[in-house]
Amino acid sequence: MPESPSFIIHWFRRDLRVSDNSSLLAASHKGEKVVPLYVASDWKKAHAWTGPGRQQFLCECLESLAGNLAKLGGRLIIRSGDPVEAIVRLLDEGSVSEVHYNRDPDPHGRKDELRLAEICEARGVACVGHDDVALHTFDQTTKDDGTAYRVYTPYSKRWLKLEKRKPASTPKQLATPDQIASDPLPTLENWQLNLPSHLDLLSGSEAAARSRLKDAIAKRLPSYAQNRDHPSVPATSRLSQDLRWGTISIRKAYAEAHKAHEEARDPDVRASYHTFIKELAWRDFYLHLLEAYPEVLQHEFNADYRGLPWAEPDEKFEAWKEGHTGFPIVDAGMRELRTTGFMHNRVRMIVAMFLTKDLHLDWRLGEQHFAQHLLDGEIASNNGGWQWSAGTGADAAPYFRIQNPWTQSKRFDAKGEYIKKWVPELDAVPAKALHEAPDLVSGHGKSYPQPIVNHAQERDKTLSIFKKHLDTVRGKA
Repeated sequence: MPESPSFIIHWFRRDLRVSDNSSLLAASHKGEKVVPLYVASDWKKAHAWTGPGRQQFLCECLESLAGNLAKLGGRLIIRSGDPVEAIVRLLDEGSVSEVHYNRDPDPHGRKDELRLAEICEARGVACVGHDDVALHTFDQTTKDDGTAYRVYTPYSKRWLKLEKRKPASTPKQLATPDQIASDPLPTLENWQLNLPSHLDLLSGSEAAARSRLKDAIAKRLPSYAQNRDHPSVPATSRLSQDLRWGTISIRKAYAEAHKAHEEARDPDVRASYHTFIKELAWRDFYLHLLEAYPEVLQHEFNADYRGLPWAEPDEKFEAWKEGHTGFPIVDAGMRELRTTGFMHNRVRMIVAMFLTKDLHLDWRLGEQHFAQHLLDGEIASNNGGWQWSAGTGADAAPYFRIQNPWTQSKRFDAKGEYIKKWVPELDAVPAKALHEAPDLVSGHGKSYPQPIVNHAQERDKTLSIFKKHLDTVRGKA
């Protein structure tokens, strides 16, 4: 009977790379064989919090990861089902001394980590979590009294002062025991999903992520401060999905941006790189909030806004999802999302505020729709962004600050280039008319719908709803 193999497990989740991977590198330094494990979800068909675009991106990332591990001499081991149960079964297949993983900011992921730690402790197996997803741990970025920050500005001041970890190296080599079997690499068929023909997605791989970072530093970010709010200008990093799935590390993104900032001579370019770095701090801030207040995934961060009388979703919600609201900037954003799995950040704010303030619909509906379609699907940033726009979150826009979609499009897409790209039936409409409802359909764009609501009227309604609710909560009614 062959002797059972001895090995260490590295559990991949949202760190699908071999370079600068804290857990994988630590496991490789132990001098034992390593089983690099990914556990694919076993749910089938439609899912509330993901969709075929994101799952296709994940499949490509895993295929890339398998190839990169093979170059190091290792094998990516795929299993399916509950991740903790899959790891426990793997413990029975050999002599396992340690299980390594990078900690997950998602509360569901943290529950899995606690379950795994209890099982490993009972079996005498070391269970080692590493900090990898954020630039700084929660403990490093709390207030002096140890409590969590609730406002971005003081958080960012502390964050910016802290010394940043440098990117780590890639393991020189890995060896995976031949006896350990693997399921095939997952495909959309695993989840009984089909890739819609209209999708036009970025490719998912460590090499593609590095290429996007290089392009961002050289071409996109030098004008970031000036142009990041203009969706027709390629002045954002396009790294969100890579940071979410870990095909590039946050440390690498920061290091390259910081290096470019230090080397830039033009003050506007330096300001742009610094502005981008502060956006990385926003990402960490939302991760910080999620760790301190995991209840935000179910409830409004600001308890005063819990119990708001949101409207019931109807055909207007469907029009919003499909990009047929009659508000060109809103429709352009929603169609970009459905086609590419991406939406420009300024437009994310516009469509989110439109859903919550013009249609009076629960921000959770929008949060879930974004999660189904975004390639990044970053749970902390998605939740934080939606609560910010709804006026219910940490450091949120006050409820009475309601963006006007007409003035927003005029300000940030004056020539209508972004709108016309995603709403081609408006291609012949003069730019000025794109921002002046209801003249939009007067002789122009006849196949385009009339606005489904009157913004001025809905703004007044929102102010009344929020004020009445707050008066009741605060005992003024």
